[in-house]
Amino acid sequence: MANTYTQIYIHTVFAVAGRQSLIPKEHKADVYKYITGVIQNKKQKVMAINGMTDHVHLLIGLSPEIALSDLMKAVKEASSRFINDKHWVKGHFKWQRGFGAFSYSRSQVSTVAKYI
Repeated sequence: MANTYTQIYIHTVFAVAGRQSLIPKEHKADVYKYITGVIQNKKQKVMAINGMTDHVHLLIGLSPEIALSDLMKAVKEASSRFINDKHWVKGHFKWQRGFGAFSYSRSQVSTVAKYI
């Protein structure tokens, strides 16, 4: 997309299926690093990532080259597979369907990043 300039900042939130506390605290950093890699491989920018044992918050600098729903589908599929391959939870790990997404202006980015 030549000569395209955008400033799209999206805060997404997605949860473990059933809001179960299944993201192991001792592996949280590895999960976040993996999710960051998935997003970067899609040529998007992770500005902040954090969460709890039952959900994840992301602040993404989104380019118009990919639809947000496609990016989130890729993140959730790849990270579920990663967690299951590592056998960090008993049974099968999966994310809840859907996600929340909220847009912010550039002036709000640091405040949202601190919240996350």
